[in-house]
Formats: sequence, structure tokens, C-alpha cells
Amino acid sequence: MLDILFLEIAAVIVTAGLVSLVIFRLRQPLIIAYIITGLLVGPSLFDLAKSPEIFEALAQVGIAFLLFLVGLNLDWRSIRHVGRISVLAGLGQIIFTTLFGFLIAGWLGFDVSTSLVLSIAFALSSTIVIIKLLSDKEDIERFYGRITIGILIVQDIVAMLVLLVLSAMSTGNFDLSNILLISVVKGAVVIALLWLLGRFVLPHLMRYAAGSSELLFLAALTWCFALASALHFAGFGIEIGALLAGVSLASTGFQREIGSKIRPLRDFFLIIFFIVLGTNLTLASFSDVLVPSIVFSVFVLVGNPIIVILILRIFGYHPRTGFLTGSALAQVSEFSFIIIVAAIAAGISNESVLSMATVVGLVTIGVSTYLIAYNEQLYDKLSWMFRWLERGHDNNGKKRSKPPEIIMFGYHRMGEVILPSIQKLNQDYVVVDFDPVAIEELNDLKIPCEYGDAASDDFLGFLRAEKSKLIISTIPDPSISSDILQYLKTHKSKASAVVTVRSAEDVVKMYEMGATFVIIPSVLGGELFSQILQKKKARKASWDSLAKKQKRAFGTL
Repeated sequence: MLDILFLEIAAVIVTAGLVSLVIFRLRQPLIIAYIITGLLVGPSLFDLAKSPEIFEALAQVGIAFLLFLVGLNLDWRSIRHVGRISVLAGLGQIIFTTLFGFLIAGWLGFDVSTSLVLSIAFALSSTIVIIKLLSDKEDIERFYGRITIGILIVQDIVAMLVLLVLSAMSTGNFDLSNILLISVVKGAVVIALLWLLGRFVLPHLMRYAAGSSELLFLAALTWCFALASALHFAGFGIEIGALLAGVSLASTGFQREIGSKIRPLRDFFLIIFFIVLGTNLTLASFSDVLVPSIVFSVFVLVGNPIIVILILRIFGYHPRTGFLTGSALAQVSEFSFIIIVAAIAAGISNESVLSMATVVGLVTIGVSTYLIAYNEQLYDKLSWMFRWLERGHDNNGKKRSKPPEIIMFGYHRMGEVILPSIQKLNQDYVVVDFDPVAIEELNDLKIPCEYGDAASDDFLGFLRAEKSKLIISTIPDPSISSDILQYLKTHKSKASAVVTVRSAEDVVKMYEMGATFVIIPSVLGGELFSQILQKKKARKASWDSLAKKQKRAFGTL
């Protein structure tokens, strides 16, 4: 038995490796390779994975590791800036997606109960896929990434409540108010206990375990699996337990060491997760549910982003933020399948919809992989469609009466650290952001600010950016930095241009486009840059020597 199981796993891994080599050669996202592998080893083709329960258990471990790592890296100082909008946007997105999904399902001929189940299931997005891809792009800490994760947390909580209701319906003990009351009480008890453990017990325990890196690794795994199992039995699910386990260790001081050791395990088990998704698709089921699968896939891929864009716009967020967030959420969640299975068990839906949901899930996950990977490029191509949603000065053709001597794009995080040094230069300045919360905070502090998109030529024209002496972008987005530098070059500006990037490849590109200096947060933090700014000021020539050292270090000289 063990030999057979080993050979099954070996066959799946070898197939995944060969397919991944081809997909990587074609410069496509590797998630596509894993899904294709699942289709190849599944029952529709070669039927190599004959022990689905084993592979599903391994996939569940991968989910736990992924969410545990997310919890380890959650920065609550960052979350506080997006907590409110995440809750409002998350609930709004679920409500409107469910409403439109219900109408579409009814139009396709599904009965009322099945339509409701499908619409709720398709309103949820995949935490696993989104966090994996945002991590690969290093976008989790970006503004839209933090909003996206906040919305995912809201969705997961709603999914848990839906599952509790369906579970009660299947046992015949259905009392909605009682279920919700019990869930709230249990949630409050869990949070209180975790706060006490995180404050008084876990830091001491991890400090003791840190005497051996091997023991620290094992202690972290012990805590992850223990809490995830406990919350699963309490009715909250393994996913929430793993996430909270990571959050409770995030302030112990050992989160980086723990994360570095768990990351390789996460990657292996997540590969299994995506392969399992692929095995759920059979060619026969695809042909049977082709029309509703196409309709729902288009709705999830197009309708969901539009709903998110409009909701975030209502709360004052720029269309770019809405597009990046909405495109990240454009796929079906792993909870969608769980909810549909629970609905079938409760007798309010039939098994025929599961094949259709599987097809929708695989199609939307596959396409959204590209949407997330190329979201900035897509927005640049489609931004003309959202001009009518932009507010501010872009559409009225006016310009500031006097160009600011210094412009800083991006306030929260690095910008907040750099601002005092800019103020000490005693020059006219303005802070630009397209986060309405940041603008409100700046207005309260009586700091000169403008709401707008740094990548918009119209907005840069309104600011008269080409007439400024120093432009600093703290936004680590190469497409935005490129747009700013291209605007300055087109208008033959003499301004010193400091931009922020995340990789050495982007450093080379920014210097080629005319950047005066390039900030890499992992190398040069906001505090150190502030000290440099005090010495270099706005004079372009004064940055030359520092820029030459950086160019030499990255091989551009």
C-alpha cells in the first residue's frame, strides 16, 4: 500500500515538474502548469492519482501553511489604514455579487434555492490563489494588496457563517439567531484567549525555543496545527485557525525566522493543492455544463471587478485602486465548493451544479492568474474607460497657479517617515495620494496635499510637475515610476526625480529612463533616505555621486 502511494505521489510530482518546465519556457504563470498537471493525472486522462483523499489532505496542509505565513506577516499598523474600507467594501461586494449572481442563475433556469447557493458561492474569492500571486509579485504590502487581504478576511468570515447555517439545516436544528449568537460569543472568547496568549505566553515560549533554530521551527508548527485543529472543532475552520496562529506570533520578534523555514514547505503543499483542483475537472463534465460555465465565468471575471471598482469609488478611492483590487478578486474561492457540497448535503441543491462550479472555478482561477500578474499593464491599457470615475482636476484643464518646489507621491509608510525631512528644507511642497483616508489625515494635519493618480499625465500637468525642483515617489510600482519619468522627459524637466522600486532589474530600468536616484526599501529605508535628503536637498548635481555608486553596484556603469 505504501509503495503504491509513493509511486502515485512520484508520478504526480514528476508530471508537475515536466509540465512546469514547458510552462516556464513559455513565460506563463506556474499555477497554470499545476492545474494542467491535475487534468493530466486526474480521472479524465491518465488517472495516476488514485488516492484523492491523500492528496486532498496534503492540499489542506498547504492551505494551512499559506495562511499561517500570511498571519506572520500581517502588520496591524498597516491594517488600521484599510480596516474600515475592507469591511465596507467586502460586505458591499458580497451583497451586490450575490444579488446579480442570483438574477443570472434564475435567468439560466436554476431553481430559487440553487440560485441562492450559487450566487453566494460565486461571491467569494480564493484566498489561496490571491495571496500566492500577490506574494510572488511582492504586492501584499502595497495599498491595494492590504485592501484585498482585508476583503478576503471579511469573505472568509461570511463563508464560515454560511457554513454554520448550512450545517444546522442539514441536522434539522435551524435557528439563525441562535447560530449567529453562538458564533459571536465563540469568536469573542477566541480573540480574548489569543490576545492573552500572544501578550503573556507565546513571546516567552518562542524566546525559549529560539535557543535552537530546529526547536523554534517545530514550536511554530506545533502552535499552527494545534490552534487550527482547535478552531476547526470549535466550528471556525482550519483556515481561520492557521491565519490566527500566524497573527498571534507576528509580534514575537521571531516571525521572519519562522517564515523563512516554513516557506519551502508551503510551496510544496500548495503545488499539491492546485493539482487537486485540476483533478476535479473531467472533459465529460465540461461539455455538459458549457453554457452556464461560460456565463458565470464571465460574470466572475468581469462583473466582480466592476462591482469592486464602483464600491471603492463610492468611498472615494481612485479607479486604479479599485481596478487592481477588483482584478485580484476575480476568481472563485475554495470555500465556494465547500458551500455547494454543504448545500447538497442539506438537501437544498443537487449534485449536478458541482461539476459546473468546478469548471467555473478552474477557468476563473486560470484567467485571474494573468489578471493579477499583469494588472498594472492592463490598467494602463484600459484607464481611458475609467476617466469618468476620476475626481479632482484631471477633467477641467486647470493648473495650479504656482508649481510646488517639491512633490512627494505616496504618504503612508515610507512617505510618512520622509515628510519631516521635506518640511525641514523650508520649500513649498505638496503630498499626493489617491487614498482618501491619507488625504483626510493630511488635511487634519494641515499638510498641503492633493488627491490624484501619479500615473496620469493630466494630473501631472495640473500639478505642473515639470516645473518642480524635486519629485519623490515612495510608491514601489515600476509602472507609476515609469509614467512619472516619461512625463518629465517629454516636458524636458530639470527636476530631480527620486523613485522607489523593489528589484535590481527595476533599478536598472529606472536609471535608463532618467531617474536621478532610486530607492530600494529592502536596502534603503525611509529613515536613512531622510538623512540623505537633508544633505543632498533638491539639487540634481548633489545626487550624482550617490547615484553613480548605486549604478556601479547594480552593474549599470
